[in-house]
Amino acid sequence: MSDNTTQPAPQGQLNQGKKSASFVRILQDNISLVALVVVIVFFSVSADGFLSLANFWNIGRQTAVITIIATGMTMVIISAQIDLSVGSTLALGAMLTSIALQATNSVIIGVLVGLITGLVVGLMIGIFVTKGGIPAFLASLGMMGVIRGVAMLVTHTRPVVIYNETYWRLFGDGVFFGFLPSAIFWTIIILVITHVILKYTSLGRYFYATGGNRQAARFTGVKTDLTIIIAYIMAGIMASFAGILQSSRMHAARPNIGEGMELNVIAAVILGGTSLFGGKGTIVGSLLGALVIGSLNNGLIILGFSTHVQMLVRGLVIIFAVMFAASDED
Repeated sequence: MSDNTTQPAPQGQLNQGKKSASFVRILQDNISLVALVVVIVFFSVSADGFLSLANFWNIGRQTAVITIIATGMTMVIISAQIDLSVGSTLALGAMLTSIALQATNSVIIGVLVGLITGLVVGLMIGIFVTKGGIPAFLASLGMMGVIRGVAMLVTHTRPVVIYNETYWRLFGDGVFFGFLPSAIFWTIIILVITHVILKYTSLGRYFYATGGNRQAARFTGVKTDLTIIIAYIMAGIMASFAGILQSSRMHAARPNIGEGMELNVIAAVILGGTSLFGGKGTIVGSLLGALVIGSLNNGLIILGFSTHVQMLVRGLVIIFAVMFAASDED
């Protein structure tokens, strides 16, 4: 007579299975760091000049815009929302800042105009999503076109040249402490501020709670609508500030800058471990994700690949990042 009783798996197999699961979990939790190391090693071997201090400074400057916008996008995605308008907000913020600079020759007024522009854009999208009941994807997609159109209309698609040297030195061409490029300096400031907000303040906890379970958060007293609006305001301000940096480096603001920037930013944030489903993510992770994107672009340029190849690689990065995020949720 045969015995059909299921035999328990040997202890060794159970331990091996646990070790494999733990390794996969560690890989998923640190995928941005792993990807950054792989990218650096690959281009260090294949691209002459990649592994140099001057090029690393260059990557930092090139990545500054993506990183700064990614800090705001991280808050939005942690809140289980999305913002496709950041590239257009960058352009509009830069255009209005430049116009204000031309009119007043005041850096303070120009920067305030740019930051207020981002605040207003974020406020509008947040209200559309929370009070208007429009899905975040559609609200931000619609605003992306509206904002880009306004950026083109204010000067009839003409660029605005910036002649203020103080503005250049503060945000574009300058150096702080004798060695630190201004773009990297401001990136560090933004990273510290947003990291503190997310990790050490009640607002940060509200972002995570709202994204994790909006209904449960509301029952515990969290004003989820206000939290989402604030997340969009932060994203708008960061996008406008990135536009200030971009226009300062270029010595001009153009209405077409920032096109497609939202793809780079979302790729950086998701690759950095922020869950598309909300409730999970860190500023440090988004920084690592941005550095992966920046290092990829830089290495491909050194190797002589065209922008089309860069777009292809970024698209693949987004796909694989979403795959890891989805498998992490299972």
